[in-house]
Amino acid sequence: MMRRSRRNPSTASFLIICVDMIILWCSFTEGRVKIARNKTVSAVIMFGDSIVDTGNNNNNILSPARSNFPPYGRDFRGGKSTGRYSNGKVPSDLFADGLGIKELLPPYADPNLTPKDLLTGVCFAVGGVGYDPFTSKLANVPPLSDQLEKFKEYIEKLKGIAGEEKTKFILANSIILIVLSSNDIANTYFAAVAFRRLQYDISSYTDLMVSYATDFVKDLYGLGARRIGVMGAPPIGCVPSQRTVGGGIKRNCYDEENEAAIMFNSKLSASLDSLTKNYVSRDTRLVYVDIYYPLLDVIQNPTRYGFTISKKGCCGTGLIEAALTCNPFDTTCVDATKYVFWDAYHPTEKAYKVIVNVVISALSKTNVI
Repeated sequence: MMRRSRRNPSTASFLIICVDMIILWCSFTEGRVKIARNKTVSAVIMFGDSIVDTGNNNNNILSPARSNFPPYGRDFRGGKSTGRYSNGKVPSDLFADGLGIKELLPPYADPNLTPKDLLTGVCFAVGGVGYDPFTSKLANVPPLSDQLEKFKEYIEKLKGIAGEEKTKFILANSIILIVLSSNDIANTYFAAVAFRRLQYDISSYTDLMVSYATDFVKDLYGLGARRIGVMGAPPIGCVPSQRTVGGGIKRNCYDEENEAAIMFNSKLSASLDSLTKNYVSRDTRLVYVDIYYPLLDVIQNPTRYGFTISKKGCCGTGLIEAALTCNPFDTTCVDATKYVFWDAYHPTEKAYKVIVNVVISALSKTNVI
């Protein structure tokens, strides 16, 4: 079992989180979230890694971080593999749909994007990316800075469609989300070939991650973003593959990875608070969103959320397979709705819905939506 951390919330506050999640789960399944009357959401724009990638990495045949083949997308419309790392929709889609923007958030790499697609938001996320540029090198994908460059290109396209003033309005009223850090912790720092561990202890490495994250947020702000939500690291040590790698014979949670995630989250939250107080304008909302404890509760108490299996994925053995190692040659579970995880690294669509509700709740309570 994972060791307790002094940063764990009190029992009372933890119960409140759990109740909020159950209420949100029910409300989400009944319909879309109501946006405050004085709020306008023009678009949803997503940056990040495989958790939110909707197909940007499909044509990168040199990268192992791809999912544009069966069994991925088994429960997506038409049973089609689109490059989404799940059995169905991913948080990018669920968030855009939950806010009533559109059902699916298209990848920016889609050559068939329409002006309407661009006006209502796109996804720039790429599987395998991290805050640390070295993380992207390991996965043979462009670094996070490439997503920023594509965002600049996207802004110019918006100007061509809507004009400069309308573009400023769209950017200022878009919900921009950043979902990163898992690959840095699991695939770069704690990997077998741990080059970064030779350079940094875990405290200094999380400082490095936060430095890159802070600079990225500043860059987005400089380009006109005013409503930014930054996801914290999940309990990465409790996902099936990391249990297999570092959880011992009993496949307990990989404590060291979780401790690194908690440390990163604390520093990231403090950095965003500092930016809010000292850097951005008063009309800007920078929000740290904790997904560590909500997802941990789903994993530790799966039946509370309608799941039965949380320690292995639906694909193959469920112990280690992900991306290229979860492929058409693998068998899959019959009913993915019983599983928290689709493969050994990525949740199922049903589990993503639970987490997306947590994100929407956090953004609502902090006056972002």
